[in-house]
Amino acid sequence: MLPPRAMFFMGLNAVRVLSLVSLILVFASTILVMVTNIKAVNAFQANKGSDNSTMLDCDYIAGSTVPNQPAGVFWAVVASLLILFQTIILFLSECTWPMKFFDKYFPVLGTNFGLGPLGIFQALISTQILSHHVDDFTLVSAFFLFAIACLNMLLGLIFREKAKSKRSITSWRAEAKGILPTTSDNRPVFVSASPYVVSRSFSQAEKPAAYPYPLHAGAHPQTNVIMVHQETTSDAESYKSTEKAGFGFGRQGEKAAGLRGFILQRPEESLPRYVTPSLPSTTLSRSASSASGSSSFYAPERPAVPAAPRRAERDSAADSDDDEAQSSPPTFKSSRTAL
Repeated sequence: MLPPRAMFFMGLNAVRVLSLVSLILVFASTILVMVTNIKAVNAFQANKGSDNSTMLDCDYIAGSTVPNQPAGVFWAVVASLLILFQTIILFLSECTWPMKFFDKYFPVLGTNFGLGPLGIFQALISTQILSHHVDDFTLVSAFFLFAIACLNMLLGLIFREKAKSKRSITSWRAEAKGILPTTSDNRPVFVSASPYVVSRSFSQAEKPAAYPYPLHAGAHPQTNVIMVHQETTSDAESYKSTEKAGFGFGRQGEKAAGLRGFILQRPEESLPRYVTPSLPSTTLSRSASSASGSSSFYAPERPAVPAAPRRAERDSAADSDDDEAQSSPPTFKSSRTAL
């Protein structure tokens, strides 16, 4: 046996198909009525100059739904055009395209309302057609539309605004809703939701057991997480269990946090406290006035060391230094403050 959700889906879509068929039939029959009225008006205008006074004294033009009064033809054509326009709008609403247009400009036919307004519009169209003497095809089409209108109004009273979501093909394909809800608050905090939020998402058979603590609440690597939750007795027992393992910081952790009713929010972008600001590039040098000439530790600045000479030049320079060292005796110099 099919589950109730599948039965509702199939039943509501069967009513939708019948509604589409009835609207197509009414659209075609209205065009047929317009053609019949135009032919009858042309015959009336052709016989207007004759002596047939019985045709001129009728309340309606013979063989049509056009009243024999001033501007009767105009209003009859306008009524037929309005019926055609209404059937097109209702047909698009049943096809759920473009639903954004209906949600913004015609909300009663959008996703936020049920099938009640649709049934009321269909009933108005069908009663407008049935209030005139029409041919058999138009009569059957109008009766069919009126029956579907009554059925839609009944379904609207039963399911209310959930009727269109229950028969939606896109919602049927969607296996589950989003795990982590979105909020307008940008503070980095996990907010504990009420138990009703969690129990509404799962049935008794699908409700998971208590999760271990701590839930590494599936935080993103770049997200700081603060958990605000009141521990109960059952939670404390599950936390102390050694048979369960944590869910880590990946997708499983985020899913587990969402099942428990926590909302993940990202923090504001800021630099960590240990990051020091960059200093401007300056060169440290000591002025000549700050150097003390009388200090015993004072030494003049050394000249810049030239680049290393080539090997041959280094050998010749070493030989000359050895000769000078042998020829001249060493001399010693003392500083001004030496004893």
